[in-house]
Amino acid sequence: MVREDQVVDNLAVLSLLALSPILLVGILLAGFRIPAKYAMPAGYILAVLVAVTVWRMSATGVIAASIEGLITAGTLLYIVFGALLLLSTLTVGGAMATIRAGFNSISPDRRVQAIIIGWLFGSFIEGASGFGTPAAVVAPLLLAMGFPAMAAVMVGLIIQSTPVSFGAVGTPILVGLGGGLGGDAGVADRVRVLGIDMPQFISNIGFDVAVIHAMVGLLIPLILVVMLTGFFGEKRRFSDGLKVWKFALYASVAMTIPSVLVARFLGPEFPSLLGGLIGLTVVMYTSSRGFLMPKEIFDFGPRASWSPRWMGTIEPGEAVDVSARMGIVRAWLPYVVMAVLLVGTRVIPPVTAFLTGLTIPFTNILGTGITTVVQPLYSPAFLLFMAAIFGFVIHRMNRRQIWRAFTVSGRQLAGTAMALLFAVPLVRILIQSGPALNESGLSSMPVTLAEGAAAVSGSSWPVIAPWIGALGAFVAGSNTVSNLTFAQFQFSTGSAIGVPPETIVAAQALGGAGGNPIAIHNIVAASATVGLLGREGDLLRKTILVTVYYCLASGALTYIFIHGLGINLGTAMLILLMGALAAVTFMITRRRRVELSV
Repeated sequence: MVREDQVVDNLAVLSLLALSPILLVGILLAGFRIPAKYAMPAGYILAVLVAVTVWRMSATGVIAASIEGLITAGTLLYIVFGALLLLSTLTVGGAMATIRAGFNSISPDRRVQAIIIGWLFGSFIEGASGFGTPAAVVAPLLLAMGFPAMAAVMVGLIIQSTPVSFGAVGTPILVGLGGGLGGDAGVADRVRVLGIDMPQFISNIGFDVAVIHAMVGLLIPLILVVMLTGFFGEKRRFSDGLKVWKFALYASVAMTIPSVLVARFLGPEFPSLLGGLIGLTVVMYTSSRGFLMPKEIFDFGPRASWSPRWMGTIEPGEAVDVSARMGIVRAWLPYVVMAVLLVGTRVIPPVTAFLTGLTIPFTNILGTGITTVVQPLYSPAFLLFMAAIFGFVIHRMNRRQIWRAFTVSGRQLAGTAMALLFAVPLVRILIQSGPALNESGLSSMPVTLAEGAAAVSGSSWPVIAPWIGALGAFVAGSNTVSNLTFAQFQFSTGSAIGVPPETIVAAQALGGAGGNPIAIHNIVAASATVGLLGREGDLLRKTILVTVYYCLASGALTYIFIHGLGINLGTAMLILLMGALAAVTFMITRRRRVELSV
């Protein structure tokens, strides 16, 4: 029997207890394929039990943290409904048929479409709005073009990795790292030693993040199409994805190189936004002229051959209600308006000031000091609504069509509410379980978990640091929240082990981005837009491959950035990772040659 004082003094036991709600959710989702609407309430209950019995968090604190979570969940549902309404508007109004034809005119190849729409257009949307918006926009667009619902969501989730650190005009760096590091004496001392100010310190970290993202993200478009063809192709051949490796790498550098340059010369606000926009423009132009286009067209095969688990409740194009196809410019205008609004509201100070002026504050909830603010006009959801209303007008939709767009969106939204209304309060209880609201004096559960990991890692921490960022993103569904939670801990750990602490903080941001493909919030929100609720575990088992790759590669490169190439852990990890990727590629191509010889 373990006494309470023994538990409190045992960091390993505390770390396991802190991990238990997250672990339970992961097991239920990925191991037992239980839908998130059931897994998340179970995780929430366990989080409450651990918070009250071990951390001795007050009942008032638990309730206040839950209320804060419900408020945040409401803002997320607001965004999801905006994305659903815009999709319904384009579908009911007939624009989606034209958009589908426009991409097919460049190439009917599904691999090319996934890279252009997911990687490039998705990176632009991430840079402009962030917070899960890209998957909520990309997934329904791909669905409408004829992708299986699960494939569409998988693409939307995978691309929420490399561009995420600079999403929402740099929020994960400026707010996440800036807020997480601000006010600490050790950080201030480091800034003085470097001879710069705090904004430049954060900007320098952002540049390091962009450089490593460019290296790790080089393979993301290729991984995307290999997984697409291997999991959803008619013959389930991963080798079909490798056939477009030249185009995949070209599309990758078309986004990442401009992103790094922007991070160097303009700062952390616009790397993903401008990188995605430049890459999309360049690749669309060259692709329309046949550059690096595949000779053999890949498609998913007849719909009748698709697995039922791939299918959602929304059929592509089922709501199209037009007699003639509209022009390509008019069809795209709502998306163009959305992009312009997103950029304009973030980069034009008077507009930003006006939209952020309307705030709904929730101050000192139940006297606990927990405070949050809702900005309904500055939310991406409001801009999605504005784009949808513009669509009503420009597509000349009648009352029946407008009503249909709202009702379809409302039905789709209902399915995601249950999971999010438990998932976000779970996260807030974990984060708010610190000394301010507990009687044990323990650090909050995420920080305790990170301290446990650091205690056993020692000088190898640089290769571990990205995993902590990924854990934060998985739990909180946000790179920004992960950075806010762990930035100070990562900085202190870097200082303690005698390495540049800002590089460890960069690894935190990289891991936070790499963890977004498995963030439950993102999976649920994107699944809702294509009617795929209840299959979160299926998606998690696929997207976790991307997260594992991202954390391994980021950890190895972070170690090399600190210690250089040589006989060390980072170099060994990088060689092993490259060898593993080469071996997988060899096995895939060898299997393909064997199939062709039979």
